Amino acid sequence: MIIPLNNDWSERLEKELTAPYMSELLAWLEQKYKTATVYPKREHIFNALLYTSFEQTKVVILGQDPYHGPHQAQGLSFSVQKEMKLPPSLRNIYKELEADIGCSIPDHGSLVSWAKQGVLLLNTVLTVEEGNPNSHQGIGWERFTDSIIAALNDREKPVVFILWGKYAQSKASHIAADKHYIIESPHPSPFAARKGFFGSKPFSRTNMFLERIGSEPIDWCLPMLSELDE
Repeated sequence: MIIPLNNDWSERLEKELTAPYMSELLAWLEQKYKTATVYPKREHIFNALLYTSFEQTKVVILGQDPYHGPHQAQGLSFSVQKEMKLPPSLRNIYKELEADIGCSIPDHGSLVSWAKQGVLLLNTVLTVEEGNPNSHQGIGWERFTDSIIAALNDREKPVVFILWGKYAQSKASHIAADKHYIIESPHPSPFAARKGFFGSKPFSRTNMFLERIGSEPIDWCLPMLSELDE
């Protein structure tokens, strides 16, 4: 399996990409694609890094692993392919987006518009088997995505890290809070959203920080399906 990184992540992650564990992971994964249904498609595994370069990254929204239902995952945390029904967590993200900064709730679940503006939509595990959440934890993806967080942590220009839920928040120990801006709240899932996700204002808080450091704010309002140019 070829890793199709064609931007500045390729150099930043060269040590990890050429490490023995990565070769073993990709060989194992190639076999899995032949014997099981794995999401996302091979060509979408590294979409977060393809849509959002290292230098372009302003914000990281950290997820756990891809959606495990048919045709949902597209390699971007919390995002689904545009023709799919909105998952419950994403529906709650849209509710908070509307309450926080007044954006209309879009008629699709693709967050590509955010990724193109510098929002790195990173899952800590990049693949999953159909109907089996967390099935690819512990095979090496965590080491790889931890190296992505480490590279951004070492960067001189600050990054906003949005950590929803306990799993994402466990990565906070890898982030220098005195340099970067960390936004933590409960997960947007229906089980936790009313325990502090709603009302946490992550979108306006992110833009206030970006403006403070002289960066362009994110246009969080997503285009409607008829306006998408993907």
